[in-house]
Amino acid sequence: MKYIVIGLGNFGLSLAEKLTKLGNEVIGVDNSMTKVESVKEKISHAICLDATDEFTMGGLPWKDTDIVIIAIGEDTGANIMATAMVKKLHPNRIISRAITPIHETILEAMEVETIIHPEDESAERWAKKLSLKGMVDSFELSINYSIVEIAIPDKLVGKTIEEVEFRHNYNLVCVSIIKKIADKNLFGKTKRINKIQGVVNVDTVLESADILVIYGENEDIKKFIKSN
Repeated sequence: MKYIVIGLGNFGLSLAEKLTKLGNEVIGVDNSMTKVESVKEKISHAICLDATDEFTMGGLPWKDTDIVIIAIGEDTGANIMATAMVKKLHPNRIISRAITPIHETILEAMEVETIIHPEDESAERWAKKLSLKGMVDSFELSINYSIVEIAIPDKLVGKTIEEVEFRHNYNLVCVSIIKKIADKNLFGKTKRINKIQGVVNVDTVLESADILVIYGENEDIKKFIKSN
């Protein structure tokens, strides 16, 4: 996949490097030539430009980019302006970093679908999430085993836990299901939040907006994601 990472501070730089190591093409953008020079040998491309300037931003390959991550963390205003600029130029998936709760509310009002909290989430976890299609989140328990959150594959929608037979067919355990429910932010704008449903039973029916919480060996998890 192809990514543009805007803001090469600690989090943005780490994310860009890890995405590159996972086999993705990454363009790193920052207004500091020092940061750009330090990373140009570690990722696919590194460009020095002002992410709040529409003219210079217009030269980036937006049509060929799958996901744009705004990782600016020191300047809230620059983060918001860069996010607005990217929304204008890039109609596909946008991920932006929230620095404060009110900043997050502003990003929600701008209809940014995915918001990052680097203080709580590592660059490595985000790199894994973005590289494996369908993965929502992951929690590594050991070198070989993880608990992961995965969007329900289309072919499993409408089936019960018993019909899917996670253990028999995939050597995995379905721990729980997360459902999206409506909630309102400070501006009264409706947003969707995740609510875990507890331990599933064999009669639980999988719905299209659900998120699976599954446990198993990392290789089996990868096979499940790729097979669906």
